[in-house]
Amino acid sequence: MSAQTGGRRYRVAIDTGGTFTDAFFFDEETGAVSVTKVPSRPDRPDEAVLAAIAAAGIGPADIRLLTHGTTVATNALITRRLARAAMICTRGHRDVVEIRDGTKPDLWDAYVDVAEPYIRRRDRFEVDERIDYAGRVLTPLDEAGVRDLARILKRRGYEAVAVCFLNSYANPAHELRCKEILAEELGPDVFLCASAEIVPEMFEHPRHSTAMINAATGPVVSRYIERLDRSLKQGGYAGDLLILHSGGGVLTAQGASRYAARLASSGIVAGAIAGAHIAGQCGFENAISLDMGGTSTDISLCFQGRIPTTQRWQVEYGYPIMFPSVEVITIGAGGGSIAWIDQGGSLRNGPQSAGADPGPACYGTGGEEPTNTDANLLLGRLGGELLDGKVRLDADAARRAIHDRVGAPLSLDDTEAAHAILRVANANMANAVKLISVGKGFDPRDFALVVFGGAGPLHGADLARDLDIPVVIFPRFPGIASAMGCLLVDIRHDLATMMLKGASNDNLDEVEAEFRKLEDEARARLREEGVAPEAMELQRSFEMRYVGQWRQLEVAVGPEPLTDLAPVLDSFHREHARAYSFEDRGRGVEIYALRVVARGVVPKPQAAPAAAGARTTPPPAASRRQVHFGAGHGFLDTPVMRREELAPGMVLEGPMVIEQLDSTVILPPGTRSEVTPDHHIVMRFV
Repeated sequence: MSAQTGGRRYRVAIDTGGTFTDAFFFDEETGAVSVTKVPSRPDRPDEAVLAAIAAAGIGPADIRLLTHGTTVATNALITRRLARAAMICTRGHRDVVEIRDGTKPDLWDAYVDVAEPYIRRRDRFEVDERIDYAGRVLTPLDEAGVRDLARILKRRGYEAVAVCFLNSYANPAHELRCKEILAEELGPDVFLCASAEIVPEMFEHPRHSTAMINAATGPVVSRYIERLDRSLKQGGYAGDLLILHSGGGVLTAQGASRYAARLASSGIVAGAIAGAHIAGQCGFENAISLDMGGTSTDISLCFQGRIPTTQRWQVEYGYPIMFPSVEVITIGAGGGSIAWIDQGGSLRNGPQSAGADPGPACYGTGGEEPTNTDANLLLGRLGGELLDGKVRLDADAARRAIHDRVGAPLSLDDTEAAHAILRVANANMANAVKLISVGKGFDPRDFALVVFGGAGPLHGADLARDLDIPVVIFPRFPGIASAMGCLLVDIRHDLATMMLKGASNDNLDEVEAEFRKLEDEARARLREEGVAPEAMELQRSFEMRYVGQWRQLEVAVGPEPLTDLAPVLDSFHREHARAYSFEDRGRGVEIYALRVVARGVVPKPQAAPAAAGARTTPPPAASRRQVHFGAGHGFLDTPVMRREELAPGMVLEGPMVIEQLDSTVILPPGTRSEVTPDHHIVMRFV
């Protein structure tokens, strides 16, 4: 792909991972797509972004729109390389984030402590103020005390401050006034946020935790985005830099800096969006997406064209983030996951990973532990190289690692040991798929499985067989699918307000008034980000529960003014029956919260599907090799195709191996596949 003089013609999506930075390019003039993959730079991720653009032979001046999924916030939380942040709380309540909710990751392990809060106790301060549960002022805000405290904060050189008062969800006046005073005293260089602005939720620990994380990551994210935005503009990029956030939308650079905690699952979400989009292109509304990379596997679900979201998630146990997030399960299963034997003599797989350094044994870069990549190489599923020859694989090193660490201890030959490693990895992923499907009331047999990531297509068919999933979809660019997902999202803000009221028409006027307030704020946020009125879309929803319940369900409603809550109640009962297998229409229902999702619609790339070619069978394979397909088949002489040789309309009979720059697809015996007009491969068992 080379640069053209025809102006800004490319839509670009870039996803920064731990090992590689992936870029997806769409040429608006020709409809052509291309991809690049370059090593990530954990110390300077912005340089990896620019390198990925340069690898395509274009410059920032050729780009019309750039969307970016980043791990900057996630990595900052994991490594605790955070801004120096302070927290101001209601007097007597500075330890809310330390006390948490009293739970532990392992209920029965008395010796495991939850990690320390992201803001230390010495950096959490108190002021006099008190508002009750109904929003009434009991103790006025001590403004003089806030100004004295601000001078202390300034002397200590804090980069960020979070304001978290006890009942600010019911009345944010004290928090907002405190933030105003801090802005006056500390100046514009200190990052400030108020918990009621970030997430106006009733329970204080999740709200305090979210504000704490937002403050601790805010300066880190702001510096990165400002640096990247400046570099792009110096190169001639004139558009907005859009950053993917946890809710499956994007924020502008300004919005991302303000709501930094929303970026803590930025990269993960892109794969879920891409998987749902690819399934839709292939005609499937129900899909399970499996994104298997080098270290981990991210699994998400799409039901009737809609990706479920969760209102509570976390990077580290005990510190929830209350921004809505696409529901994704992540497990330690990837190409680099290490196979090992536990003290009881059982074979395990992951979550430890060889990563990129030293990498799997077959990379020849110092790794000695057997990994899934080594097992796939030993079984012939992988050839002698990756990334079109950029990475050479050493089969002898893979064999030694598997024999010494797995085969000999378990009295298995090398082939049996390699096959056992993959079976354990597949079982781990199957259990995770069941958690997000069966565990949520869905039957996997009603879904298509979309497999991507560099390692996903090696395991997809076997995993689908284990789960009785009838259809597997292999995207056109499996290893770059998450990057492509960044181009498929809109600017999105999620707003909410608490409302503990009975779900009856007696409260309809109050409900409608609160929805209008949320919608007015939503439009104001979109206007700040330059969204035209005609590109704004608002979606209302209720969070509801039976009276006496602790957990609630989300029920979406149309954007029209409400005149009757009966249809909303009917939807709630039906959703409760689907999720929990029972409903009680004679029981009272209450509203827990109102939510509005505000979207600023971003034009999507529209590549014209290719017409089916005259040939329905693939050309003769350029090479063949022995590939192991499990205990029922053993090694079979298998054709090896290049993905570029396949055209829409071609029917592929297994067994077959399909190689490409970013991944390798395995089609086992007993399957028939078809190449779609969008160049995806849809596989079915016969």
